[in-house]
Amino acid sequence: MTAAARGPFRADHVGSLLRPAALKALRLEKEAGRVGADRLAAAEDASIREVVKLQEEVGLQGITDGEHRRKSWHMDFLLQLDGWSSQGQTIPVTFHGKGGDLHFTRPDLAITSRVTRPRPIFVEAFKFLKSVVTRTPKLTIPSPNMLYSQVGRAGIDTRVYRDLDAFVEDTAAAYRAEIADLYAAGCRYLQLDDVSLAYLCDEELRAQLKARGEDPDAQLALSVKMIRATLRDKPADMAICTHLCRGNFRSAWRAQGGYARIAETIFTQMPYDGFFLEFDDARSGDFSPLRHVGKRVRVVLGLVTSKVGVLENTDDLKRRLDEAAKHIAMDQLAVSPQCGFSSTVEGNELTIEAQKAKLALCVSVAREVWGGLSSE
Repeated sequence: MTAAARGPFRADHVGSLLRPAALKALRLEKEAGRVGADRLAAAEDASIREVVKLQEEVGLQGITDGEHRRKSWHMDFLLQLDGWSSQGQTIPVTFHGKGGDLHFTRPDLAITSRVTRPRPIFVEAFKFLKSVVTRTPKLTIPSPNMLYSQVGRAGIDTRVYRDLDAFVEDTAAAYRAEIADLYAAGCRYLQLDDVSLAYLCDEELRAQLKARGEDPDAQLALSVKMIRATLRDKPADMAICTHLCRGNFRSAWRAQGGYARIAETIFTQMPYDGFFLEFDDARSGDFSPLRHVGKRVRVVLGLVTSKVGVLENTDDLKRRLDEAAKHIAMDQLAVSPQCGFSSTVEGNELTIEAQKAKLALCVSVAREVWGGLSSE
């Protein structure tokens, strides 16, 4: 990998990719105790090799493992931190889809002791990915803000954390340890996935937060503190980006609302190298909030939907890039699908062939608009 192969790239993607049916079935067998962990791990290895091949064949430069070792884009990581506990109940979460509402469940987490990282979490998974790619390996992990969003202030024991500054520092320290180990393993392209920020743009979800005694604006300020503390020691040659999402579960979504409420804060106060932003439909608002983005930051526009299989039109995508360029320099832009294709093991409602076509479309558009994929 050369110094020029630094993400984000002109054509990129968020991270998760559809799991083949056989891998999903084997995971269920493992959960039922009918097959061992070694057999599932071997199948994951093989599946990751295939999904790496798919990405490289379409011409992508940033290559992920498709999150094929995970059941969930965020909980597989967060549950390996120490400090949380659960009563064993589940909390329903409503997603909105074209065919009606879908219901996702998550564990009823609380923070009842200090947050720590007892051991490396995704370091071995990254090492395997790095060993099977010929281009830039990219790892995705949930933003540390996601831990707070799972529990809220009421779910953090005041005997453990009298004030949230200490919670922020412990959580950020756990993440800094993981990032340091990933860097030592050769990771130079990392993405922190964060739905909590985009949820602060939705009036209904803001009202729900207030009903629980939370202040959405205070949560945004807390999120800034968390990211600044997490990236305090960020290596200069490591590209760290974030992806903002309004929810992605079996082609359904949770939130809506443009970025205006949070744009100036996140673009000027969060020290990311790039932002992957959803812009595939009207729920994301217009491009005007991009005027707040700093000159050295790349914005990857999620213009290609990962929620349905119908392929977008090249000219339409180029027109939308031109619209965005009224608010931010075209040289700072890139193109990608708006979210992952399989944020959870179930995956979105489209085929692996349609997924491949959408990734290839991003590559072809990038070559037409910028003449190549390099971000330099």
